[in-house]
Amino acid sequence: MASRIFDQSNSGYTYGSLTRSQSPRTLLSTLMVGVAFLCGVLSLLPLLAVLSYVIIQGFSSLRLGLFTELPPPPLVQGGGFGNAILGTLLMVGIGALISVPIGVLAAIYLTEFSSGKLSRWVRFATNVLSGVPSIIAGVFAYGIIVATTGGYSAVAGGFALSILMLPIIIRTTDESLQLVSEDLRQAAVGIGCTKFQAVTSVVLPTALPAIVTGTTLAIARASGETAPLLFTALFSQFWSNSPFVPTASLAVLVYNFAISPFKNWQSLAWAASLILVLMVLVTSIIARLATNRKTY
Repeated sequence: MASRIFDQSNSGYTYGSLTRSQSPRTLLSTLMVGVAFLCGVLSLLPLLAVLSYVIIQGFSSLRLGLFTELPPPPLVQGGGFGNAILGTLLMVGIGALISVPIGVLAAIYLTEFSSGKLSRWVRFATNVLSGVPSIIAGVFAYGIIVATTGGYSAVAGGFALSILMLPIIIRTTDESLQLVSEDLRQAAVGIGCTKFQAVTSVVLPTALPAIVTGTTLAIARASGETAPLLFTALFSQFWSNSPFVPTASLAVLVYNFAISPFKNWQSLAWAASLILVLMVLVTSIIARLATNRKTY
């Protein structure tokens, strides 16, 4: 679109275009924003595909008896996996009881009290541990507990899960403590607090939401592990009356029933997969709500 533009040098009007051509830098920026948006959408597709498929396959098998009954024999309709739900909660709880105190205290020492050289080595060891395959953790727990005690148990399964949870808790807690402003520490020391009092009264409460989030991520990972439990807790078709006997879990039940040729077991495997996903989702939501506090 052309318009008249006043030209002071010539004391008259000249005709020019108000349409400005975009520079190559602007075009490149617009293109990269579009590519980033497309990649973000594509990254969600696997999650949406997995969730939708699990929901479609497992929702039709949901009923109240799944949470209160034992797995049925082959070709027998009905039954449930109440023992597997209870066993999963038991072993994840044991793993959390072992890994959370050790992980949080180790991260506090790394951030607040350790020397630079020692903290670097411990962080390096934590990164190496986080990359260890889960089956190696199961083999290690088997050699330490199962081979020593002579039997599979929920305690051995919880110990194996704690090995997988520990590096996640240490890394997330360490990073959350480092994000706490140094001014808060100096202010606490300035009003007469000792180093220990500053950490427990100021630093930890400030970093608590991130610590809880990291712990939730660790629990979510441990809840879906199968290989370590095959070496440690094995499986059971019955209710477990002791943490020192073979114990069922949702992940192992899904593995055993999904590869079976029996339709009723395959249906239970899909339902157990859906329950396992929902357990992780509910845990994440509860942790998010518990730590969603306002800062004034």
